[in-house]
Amino acid sequence: MDPLTKGSALILYIAVMLVIGWWSMRRTRNVGDFFVGGRTIGPWISAFAYGTTYFSAVLFVGFAGKLGWGFGTHVLWIALGNGMVGTLLAWAVLARPTREMTARLGAITMPEFLAARYGVGWLRPAAALVVFLFLAPYSASVYQGLGYLVEANLGMGYTLAIILMAAITGIYLVMGGYFAVALTDLIQGALQVFGVVTMVLIIAKASGLGLVGAAMGSAEPANTPGLATPPGALVPGWLMLASLVFMTSVGPWGLPQMVQKFYAIRDRDAIRRGMVVATFFSLLIAGGAYYCGALTHAFYPSAAALPQGPAGPDFDRLIPDMLTAHAPEWFAIVVLLVVMAASMSTLSSLVLVSSAAITVDVLGRSRKDDRVGLLVMRLLCGVFVGLSVVIAMTRPAAIVNLMAMSWGCLAGAFIGPYVWGLLWRKATPAGAIAGFVLGLATAITLFVLWGVPHSPVAASCAIVVSLIAVPAVSLASPGRGVEPAVRAFGDPA
Repeated sequence: MDPLTKGSALILYIAVMLVIGWWSMRRTRNVGDFFVGGRTIGPWISAFAYGTTYFSAVLFVGFAGKLGWGFGTHVLWIALGNGMVGTLLAWAVLARPTREMTARLGAITMPEFLAARYGVGWLRPAAALVVFLFLAPYSASVYQGLGYLVEANLGMGYTLAIILMAAITGIYLVMGGYFAVALTDLIQGALQVFGVVTMVLIIAKASGLGLVGAAMGSAEPANTPGLATPPGALVPGWLMLASLVFMTSVGPWGLPQMVQKFYAIRDRDAIRRGMVVATFFSLLIAGGAYYCGALTHAFYPSAAALPQGPAGPDFDRLIPDMLTAHAPEWFAIVVLLVVMAASMSTLSSLVLVSSAAITVDVLGRSRKDDRVGLLVMRLLCGVFVGLSVVIAMTRPAAIVNLMAMSWGCLAGAFIGPYVWGLLWRKATPAGAIAGFVLGLATAITLFVLWGVPHSPVAASCAIVVSLIAVPAVSLASPGRGVEPAVRAFGDPA
């Protein structure tokens, strides 16, 4: 299909996003509206906002290709973990208490929540700095995957592609804030569902393996070596697979851009319905993407057959090249729009959370009538987008590794203080500080010692350390921090 037709579809899609941004701008009057939509978001929009933030170009371009080819059908364990632990269990355990406690404390960001819950003022700017620093590489990894796909589909230069995508994301986000993000997520989520289902059917047919046989891996065809090979026989091994399942399923429990969706949801009834929709969405999107990643063995039976880069196989190009070569021409437009939808929804959440970290938690601009704060947040959205683009232009190593490093540092720092502070009255300030510091230090230290290839294992270790440190130190410092806990839980401890 010629680039002109693809370009026309892209322009139409962009126009819809910009109209939503303009409409949302009329409803955005203060920092609270801009960041959490006034806490009035319904179940379907909240569910799609959660799911589309969860999965981006990192999944479709980086994770699905590299992990699908490396683990074969065993990669579907990651999809199962993402759906049942990263979504269903996360909503069941965290959504209601997060919505109620953040409203009670008047908190609209993760750093603001931690400082109010534990009564530790310096934790707020420290946590905000971690958010801003480590979301930038994650955002850059999304731009990188998106740049590769636009480059392959439209023949546009990589640098021009990411600048164009950054400009589009920045414009509709700066205009409308969370209202714009939530509404566009609903449209983009529906587009992802259609695209993934269609992609699975097309690739399964092109592979000649069929849906059920390939997914079960019951009889590995002679022409697809590696499709059902046990992970223990592969170079990555079971440890790497388990780490990836854990990192991508438990890690979101401590990611600011994920739990922000719980701040904004309307009420308990919306939480119950949103949980069902979000779980279905996650299982479908993650399962479909990883399934197609596993089927790359049908088209690339050996490492020598893979797309090659300067240092060997280029796994980030695997899915785009496979779809370009084996899917119908008309499907190229669908793929382009699906990955754009997934990426722009994730990017908008990352940018929103990062700009809020500085505006609300460092500069303290969160009053309802603070129009200057609203302007500052909009300006910082643009600054963060620019920083992410600069990082993406350097074309860092593998997208999977860049994303794992970001997730490890963020989840390692926040998951212990956030989860225990939300669910356990006896979590103390000392415990929260220990979880925050030790989790972050573990992630950074292991990334340095073990190197990029082991980043999922390092990230998983950091998450475990944070979760253990908070209760361990809290039990050693009983009775401290009772007053903040009383306020947070709304009644005497």
